[in-house]
Amino acid sequence: MPVIKSAKKALRSSQKKAVFNLRRKRAMKDSIKTIDKLVVDKKKDEAQEKLAVAYKAIDKATKRGVIKKNTASRKKSRLAKAIKNI
Repeated sequence: MPVIKSAKKALRSSQKKAVFNLRRKRAMKDSIKTIDKLVVDKKKDEAQEKLAVAYKAIDKATKRGVIKKNTASRKKSRLAKAIKNI
């Protein structure tokens, strides 16, 4: 545990940010999993509708620094490709 006052504050701040980052990451992963299930079930129209939600979640995670820009691009590209190939 930190002893210095500023270190204690940094720890509190870090814990709060971790909660938000985890929430963003979870939202992103859930939306990707939803699309993957729809792709397996060959439901192209529903997957296409969910794609915008997934893009939004991925972009928000990128904006906040949860994932890197190239990772976001790769995830979006793979989702679009999977839906296209149904």
